[in-house]
Amino acid sequence: MGRQDGSTRQVSAASVDSSTAPILHVDLDAFFASVELLDRPELAKVPVVVAGKSLRSVVTAANYPARKFGVRSAIPLSQAMRLCPHAIVLEPHFEKYRHYSQQVMAIFDDMTPLVERLGIDEAFLDVAGARGVYGPPAVVAELIRSRVFAETGLHCSVGAASTKFVAKLASGRAKPDGLLVVPAAATLDFLHPLPIGALWGVGAATEESLAKRGFRTVGDIARAPMATVQRAVGDASGRKLHELSNGIDPRPVTTRSVEKSVGHEVTFEVDTTDPETLRRELLRQANAVGVRLRSGGWVGRTVVLKLRYSDFSTITRSRTIAEPTDLGRRIYEEVREIYEGLGTHGAVRLIGVRVEQLAPGGGQAMGLWDDDESWREAEDTMDAVSARFGRGLLTPAALLKAAKPRGDASNAHRIEY
Repeated sequence: MGRQDGSTRQVSAASVDSSTAPILHVDLDAFFASVELLDRPELAKVPVVVAGKSLRSVVTAANYPARKFGVRSAIPLSQAMRLCPHAIVLEPHFEKYRHYSQQVMAIFDDMTPLVERLGIDEAFLDVAGARGVYGPPAVVAELIRSRVFAETGLHCSVGAASTKFVAKLASGRAKPDGLLVVPAAATLDFLHPLPIGALWGVGAATEESLAKRGFRTVGDIARAPMATVQRAVGDASGRKLHELSNGIDPRPVTTRSVEKSVGHEVTFEVDTTDPETLRRELLRQANAVGVRLRSGGWVGRTVVLKLRYSDFSTITRSRTIAEPTDLGRRIYEEVREIYEGLGTHGAVRLIGVRVEQLAPGGGQAMGLWDDDESWREAEDTMDAVSARFGRGLLTPAALLKAAKPRGDASNAHRIEY
């Protein structure tokens, strides 16, 4: 699909017939960076990177001027600064991202009841039923784009197609700040010249396997017998890729989003072997995860510890508990036991806590007594104080012994969908 810096941008003419393209994929452009630039408009045309200040941080986001130098999310900040030494680094503010995401999603909900949220900054919309109110899909898409900008100051790109897969590809090609409509009859003309890496599910290993058999483009996959593709990548994957390459994607827009996990992690400024430092960080993260669970109305049954050592080797260990929880203290007790059970450690570069197997909270049955009752009361109190006076006024005493470690905030406050 080309570089994600706008160099392959393609948009539709105003006269395009969008009547057969009712599925929209709306994607906010360089979302985190764009939100930060709302407060720093003078930086809009210069390279900007969103990351923690430490050179050991990773890039959370980069604006389009920075992307032209090869800067992209998830690379080390040190690498980003080598690629673009004059880039301006802005620290992330996740509360602001959630605020603007909620505003944008409310606009989507106002246009159609069929909205499938993919995360904080993108969604599928089925606007077939909006024709009688607003007009054809292209008109709805332009109205969404204009409303998002007028109400938030942010830009978004939209792909419109007859299927979700093609709509998502089209929104990527329309970036930044564009609309690309792919009418149903033009689907194969749009798909077939694309490299095979554009197909969902084709990572580096799959792409290499297909390339060895002479497949270079999506059209190559589409024209080959399905059995040939299946011999390369397996029956299920081969069928899926063959169908996608022929424009077949029957998945509807679904309005129910199921949250998979809630987690926090941090990269230390200096690798540490100090067990007290690590335990305090586990406590801090466990409490943060508990807050996120309660605010989202979730409980979880599986607690996960993640450790990355100085040699970049990474381990994860998990434990499933008898009763689902949203309490930071219970999460901490479980993850600490996982940590202690690992025995001796090398120097730790990154540590993280995650809770999985989520379910809606409030429905779990209580026994005759609640072993966590005192902690539940304490955390309910902290939530109430935080709601009124701001988070951080109350905190576990153990966390007062040391300041929060500075490090990579790019993966903190993450909710995965």
